[in-house]
Amino acid sequence: MKRSLAIAALLLALTPVASQAQGYPDYGRPSYGARGDQDQARDAVRGGRQVSLSQVIARIASRTPGRQLNTTMGDYSGRPAYFVQWQTPDGRVMIFIVDAESGQILSREG
Repeated sequence: MKRSLAIAALLLALTPVASQAQGYPDYGRPSYGARGDQDQARDAVRGGRQVSLSQVIARIASRTPGRQLNTTMGDYSGRPAYFVQWQTPDGRVMIFIVDAESGQILSREG
């Protein structure tokens, strides 16, 4: 019993080291000089280079009843884009890809 507890404690203690060795990102500690995606998106919206997430959600809601589940920013065909996970009233989940600069819905999956 003591031996299995000791092994479990050792494995638990080594887990963070193993994840860092594999190059997984450390979301807990921002690196100096690095800025998060949210800060960059906020600056782009304030500078008029991107539409706001609230505008994107309003555009999707006007075409497809439902609610937003999750949103991420990314790249789509070389352009910044919002990837919006959306749930319809009947429970279907869709992903809307929206051009972050124009607000145009580029694709709908699901």
